[in-house]
Amino acid sequence: MSLLVVKAFLQLIHFDIYLARQDFEALYSRVRNYQVGKTTLPHSVERICSAVDMACICYWREVLCLQRSAATACLLKRSGVPAELVIGAQQMPFKAHAWVEVDGCVVNDKSYTPEMYAVLDRC
Repeated sequence: MSLLVVKAFLQLIHFDIYLARQDFEALYSRVRNYQVGKTTLPHSVERICSAVDMACICYWREVLCLQRSAATACLLKRSGVPAELVIGAQQMPFKAHAWVEVDGCVVNDKSYTPEMYAVLDRC
């Protein structure tokens, strides 16, 4: 397991704790206030998204989209990528979803995801 996958796994645990406490405000603040690093390595987005996907596979329980996207956004920000956690919802049937965008493009989900949900917030 690579170091990046371990970091992703630890981020999943971190955000799982927020969700277990039902502390959405703390999770949201953590992502919103996460500082963007100074340097960006080549292929950072692809490497980080792949590492988070691998960590999700190894995680001992189902990883929710909010947990996965919060972890992805923070790891990208740490690596110098100005990522945004996007939270959206659809009315009928009601369904909420979270994903990550970089420069307006979805990086950890299907490219058409924003067409399916009304964006509630970005952080």
